[in-house]
Amino acid sequence: MASTASRPFQSDEELAKLVDLIKDVDSVELKLTIPEAAQFTAARALGLDPLQAELRQVFFFDTPDLQLDKKGLVVRARRSQKKGDDTVVKLRPVVPSELPSSLRGNANFGVELDASPKGYVCSGSLKSVPKRADVRQTILGNAPLRKVFSKEQRAFFAEHAPDGVTLDELAVLGPLLVLKLKSTHEGFNRRIVTEVWLYPDGSRILELSTKCEPSEAFQVAAEARAFFASRGVDLESKQQTKTRTAMQYFAKQLGNGAKPKPKPRGKATPKPRTTPRPKAS
Repeated sequence: MASTASRPFQSDEELAKLVDLIKDVDSVELKLTIPEAAQFTAARALGLDPLQAELRQVFFFDTPDLQLDKKGLVVRARRSQKKGDDTVVKLRPVVPSELPSSLRGNANFGVELDASPKGYVCSGSLKSVPKRADVRQTILGNAPLRKVFSKEQRAFFAEHAPDGVTLDELAVLGPLLVLKLKSTHEGFNRRIVTEVWLYPDGSRILELSTKCEPSEAFQVAAEARAFFASRGVDLESKQQTKTRTAMQYFAKQLGNGAKPKPKPRGKATPKPRTTPRPKAS
């Protein structure tokens, strides 16, 4: 498995690889993260209203030492205000042309290329809506983790997970509170999605993104860059990856003694008696 980090735009060869990848993906998402010191300035420049945002609660699942992350596998469950729950099992990086046709033909599977000013990565995601258990009850320990994932997702996980690692044994990494806001702006004819990921320690990641068809990627990237520059948004700052940052943060909390994943409830085991039974008279 190749590194899951984004590939940088460093040479004509990398650019040629990117062009080949784009031909075979289903969609392209252009992303830009804003450093904390510049987030309020960027929000004001774009006229963003936080009270219009949708509230989400995001959970990742991995081993405490992030074995799945090292294999490029992401397991996530999400609760969204007014929209219900959803889950995803994601693999990255992938080469679209090498994926089996049975997977590419699955309506719940999509291949997306994420690109930022510093690089790109191609991922394959198998999505679902939980039917056998809801995310909250599962997190509370009232159902096994596997219950919120579809049969297809469980099979996809088993195919790519490290040997011996099962869904039910994974630790909960989260939750993260996320504010998601969709907006349109004069001077840019595409919808911009703003996400603010709020961490328990008060830190946050702000990401701006827009999606487009693969054939439009380079044109939209140029338009987006020009638009953000015109609003004074910094395009040269260090970029952060939301998922990996979140997983590393919560894995560190586990290492510092945070509570492990609750076990599903079953039949109560009777407690042993601590006093002798009275003798029969």
